[in-house]
Amino acid sequence: MSREVISSAGAPKAIGPYSQAIKAGNLLFLSGQIPLDPASGAVVEGDITVQTERVFANITAVLGAAAASFANVVGTTVFLADTNEFAAMNAVYARHVADPPPARSTVQVARLPKDVRVEIDLIAVL
Repeated sequence: MSREVISSAGAPKAIGPYSQAIKAGNLLFLSGQIPLDPASGAVVEGDITVQTERVFANITAVLGAAAASFANVVGTTVFLADTNEFAAMNAVYARHVADPPPARSTVQVARLPKDVRVEIDLIAVL
């Protein structure tokens, strides 16, 4: 099986030993995206809505580098620092995903990298 690294300058560089995405056959696995500004590498300050919008901008850039879009996405995992922010995150999420929406899991975690509010990873079929 061949693996191909997919990356985009429109999304933040990896902050550890991982790739933005890996294409394996007709599957695309995107690493979790957090609300980092790709130009500065800094966390985008703001509430869950602002942070979720940045996450989706980062995801869109990586999907685009693979010639894909949200229409290709079949599953996502959303990690929240606080599930009380679910409704606000979900409103942003609903604006970005294609219909029918992908399968999704959403979990609250004790802490996310750089103390952000949200992280989202996904799998797409190309």
